[in-house]
Amino acid sequence: MLIPTWQKLIAVLIYIMPWSDSVPFGRYLFLELPFLQYLAIPALPLIFIEQIIPLGGIILFLTIFFVIIRNQNISYFLRFNALQSILINIGVIIISYIFQIFLNPFENSLLIRTLSSTVFISMLSIIIFSIYKCIQGKEPDLPGISNSVRIQL
Repeated sequence: MLIPTWQKLIAVLIYIMPWSDSVPFGRYLFLELPFLQYLAIPALPLIFIEQIIPLGGIILFLTIFFVIIRNQNISYFLRFNALQSILINIGVIIISYIFQIFLNPFENSLLIRTLSSTVFISMLSIIIFSIYKCIQGKEPDLPGISNSVRIQL
């Protein structure tokens, strides 16, 4: 089945949500390799919205969940990518809390810099792969996450 271009574009834009929460993990890489800061540009509008509007992240999450995912009139392709991006975002948020709660005392150690950079590069890879598959009009098949999405839909 041929996916319309507008649906591919919306699916790509939906993956900015987990990317906006992944950008802070790249702070150590941004110091070492300043040109990587350009990777944060697509996420800046969403980061500003989440900071300006009180509870902006939750409002965005609920909007995507109820308007796209639970709406049976919207195509499966968009619903699949929206739910997958939300699950990826939940994973990033959990990792972020783990860093804040358990690893905060070791703030600037080599271990924290390495783990933070690893999370950033991993998320960059997942987002690039997902966007590439969306542009092709295919479902990005991420092990574990995609199976959960298919079960939910």
